[in-house]
Amino acid sequence: MSKVFVITGPSGVGKGTLIAELLRRVSGLELSISATTRQPRDGEIGGRDYHFLSAEEFDRRVKADDFLEFATYSGSRYGTLRSEVRDQLAADHSVVLEIEVQGARQVRAAMRESIQVFIAPPSPGILRERLRARGTDSAEAIDVRLEVAEQELAAQDEFAYRIVNDDLMRAAGELEEIVRTELGLPLHSEAE
Repeated sequence: MSKVFVITGPSGVGKGTLIAELLRRVSGLELSISATTRQPRDGEIGGRDYHFLSAEEFDRRVKADDFLEFATYSGSRYGTLRSEVRDQLAADHSVVLEIEVQGARQVRAAMRESIQVFIAPPSPGILRERLRARGTDSAEAIDVRLEVAEQELAAQDEFAYRIVNDDLMRAAGELEEIVRTELGLPLHSEAE
């Protein structure tokens, strides 16, 4: 049976890297492509990385109840289109959502059966280093992201699962184990 996995945590914690490793290790999972009003970063492609929408189009789709969840984060709007999740579940694929805490709460309210995993950094200092190393944000934007991260870290006990991303392969293995257990799959990828 297909399930919805919500992977959340502060910006820069490594959600995307862990999810990429999870998708490599477990077949039958699909990453939901989020919609956003932010501008594409270098190398990002509309429809593959995000659905890039104008603010007006995003508002229109909110009014039409097209979003399972949506939130404003660091001055841009992000959301998960209901059609993205519905179509994947209809195709018997489990869906992975990479979203912020605010959106995870909305998904939890709408889909109580969703499996929610919080990814935490080993420390706030490491989170700052990771955000700087990404090279995608100004110092001011990093400060804003860190303020939001502090609030998000305070919410981690709300989530069924929590993984500290202090070692990528260990954290990826823990995430894989959670997903495989929830899906009733063998615990080792070699069994596929």
